Parts: sequence; structure tokens; C-alpha cells
Amino acid sequence: MSPALLAAAPHRLLFFVGATNVLLAMAWWAAWLVSARWPGWLPPRPASAPAGWMHAIVMQFQVLPPFIFGFLLTVFPRWLGEEPLARRHYAPVGIGLFGGQLLTLAALWTGSPALLALGLCTTLGGWTLALASLLRLLHAAPKGDWHARSCAFALCLGWVGLALVLAYLASGDARLMFAAIKFGTFGLLLPVFFTVNHRMVPFFVGCVYPNHASWRPFWLLGLFWFLVLVHLGLELVHGYAWIWLPDVPLSGLAAVCLWRWWPRGKAKPMPSLLRVLLLAFAWLPVAMALYATQSLWFATTGEWAYARAPAHALFIGYFGSLLVAMVTRVTQGHAGRPLVLGRTATFAFAGVQLAALVRMAGEARNDAMAWHVAAALLWLLAFLPWTLHSAGIYLRPRADGKPG
Repeated sequence: MSPALLAAAPHRLLFFVGATNVLLAMAWWAAWLVSARWPGWLPPRPASAPAGWMHAIVMQFQVLPPFIFGFLLTVFPRWLGEEPLARRHYAPVGIGLFGGQLLTLAALWTGSPALLALGLCTTLGGWTLALASLLRLLHAAPKGDWHARSCAFALCLGWVGLALVLAYLASGDARLMFAAIKFGTFGLLLPVFFTVNHRMVPFFVGCVYPNHASWRPFWLLGLFWFLVLVHLGLELVHGYAWIWLPDVPLSGLAAVCLWRWWPRGKAKPMPSLLRVLLLAFAWLPVAMALYATQSLWFATTGEWAYARAPAHALFIGYFGSLLVAMVTRVTQGHAGRPLVLGRTATFAFAGVQLAALVRMAGEARNDAMAWHVAAALLWLLAFLPWTLHSAGIYLRPRADGKPG
């Protein structure tokens, strides 16, 4: 093992940062939940801002983005027909994103507003460097690429969301924090994850089943963007009674994608690595259907049903499951290893499914906080062996002896 190998490729460094962040962030959140549910069992956990808000900010802007940047800094040059990025382009990104989360979590453990501001500024600095490299590649490409444009636009919206968090810290205006969280979900993460699915799922299916018709029309991507921006706009103005208008077609659109992408009637059994990728995507139509049902119920009764269940179907179910499926596939492929799921990733994927169901079920229970604790601990249990296994791969040379 050699830490120097982390700098050999963008995905090595940034996936390592992201995998570490997954555990550090949820360890803080689990400890905070335990201390809130059972006062005195653990010391109270101070936070420089409301803990629930900071949980959303850390997960959306510090835990998942290193994986996103690690993937995009690797594939953007390929998508756009440009030369691979040099170490000087991605090493500072990893340092900024990792340092930013460490400072932020230190602030949440100690309650230091200064550390929190410094951590978020450091994260924004790493984000800005990564975005500048991606936009430079996009600008230099003679023809461009709609998937690259889509991801770049989402990352710009994410930059705005992170800047809104800093504006909240400076002003104390809770509306800014609310907007930041919504930008993170519906401006950044959902568009990036769907765009990557739109490009990569048909490709992965085609690698296993060459005769399976590839289906990824660009009108689909455009329609998705229109609907998700309508959802974002309605969230920002608290138009909850109307959110079903974009979310019903969003759920239907995702269901059609799943139907068209799922290989049926094939003599060759579906590999587990492909199956979990499709099962992860299956959470998207479910999550958007829950959002739509929640909105319709509110419009007709004035009652807010399901609480945060739709959000966690999206966050844990879709984002968490896809994280395991995609990162495992990319890690195996770029390490020169067989494209198999493996026991560790299988355990992580199953654990994420259970964590999602427990977190959603907790909304209908009397002791909801205890269920939240259980879901957080399940997340940690699921990701701990996967993180250690993945980190070992990033710290070792490629199995096939190739560079990178």
C-alpha cells in the first residue's frame, strides 16, 4: 500500500476522500441523534447551526460531491475528446474537499462558528477549482457533450447552494439555509445522478448484452431538467400543494427509463453488479411518487403526511444505493479488477436498503428518533467494510499493471 498512489488518478483521490467522509459525517450524525434521544448517555453534541440543517448540508455538499467530482474529472476528458487532467488539476480539489469536511465536522463537534465558516469556505474553494477544470474542458471541446453540459450546470447550481450556506452564516436568515438545502437536492444531486444514469446505465447494459437496444434520447434529459427545475421552484416558494404537477411525470419518466433499460428475456443471467445498478435506479420512481402523493394529500386535506419519508427514499434509497453500485463498478474497472460486485459491496448495498426502509418507517412510529438512530447506525454498519475495502484498492497499484 502507498498513500502516494492516491494522486495517480482523480477517482483514486476523490473516491478515497468521499469514502472517508461517508463514515465521518454519519458518525457525527449518529452521535448527535443518540445524545438527543437518550440525554446523558452521550455528551450533548453542540453544533454551530441547527444540527438537522447541517446534516443535510454535510451530506449534500461534502459527502457526495467528492464521488461526483472524482467520476467527472475522470470521464469529462473522455466524453469531450480531451487529454486527461493532470495531477495539479485534481489534487488541490481533493485537499479542499477533504479539509473542508474535517473543519466542518470539527465545528459541529465543538460548536465553533469560525471553524464552520472556514470549513465551508475551504469546501467552496475545492469545489471552485474542480468546476473551473470541468468548465475549461467543456469550453475547449469543439462539439461539446449534453451529458457534460448537464452535469456542469448542476454543479454550478450546487456552487450557488453552498454559497447560500455561507450567506446564511453571515446573515442568520433561515430562508437562505432552506434554499441551500433545496438547491443541493434538486439543483445538484438529483440532476447529476440522473444524468449519469442516462449516459452510463444503457452503456453498462450494452456491455453485458450487446444486442440490447440502447435507449437514452436527449429529449428525455431536457424534459427531466424542465420538471426538476419546476419542482425546485415550487419548493423555494413553499408551493407544496402543487409539487405533484412535476413529480407525477418525473416518477413516470423514471419508471419508463427503468422499463426500457432493464434487460428482459436474455439467456445470459444478469450480473450482480448490473442488477444492483438497476435496483438502485428503481428507487427514483418510488421516491418521486411519494413526493407526489405527499403533495396531493396536502392539497386535498391540508395535512402533511409521510414527513421526511419521500426525502429519504431519495437520499438513502436512490443516492445511497447508486453510490454503492456506481462507485463499486468504477473502482473495480479502473483498478484493473474483475467487474464483480463482491461480498463487501453486496453487504453495503443490502445495508443501505435496510437503512432506507427503517428511516422511512420511523416517520410512522411514536418513537421516531429511535428509528432515526437505528437507520444511522445501519448506514455506518453498511459502509464501514465497504469503505475499508475500497480504500485498500485506492492505495494499491492496478491489478493489471497499467498506470492510473
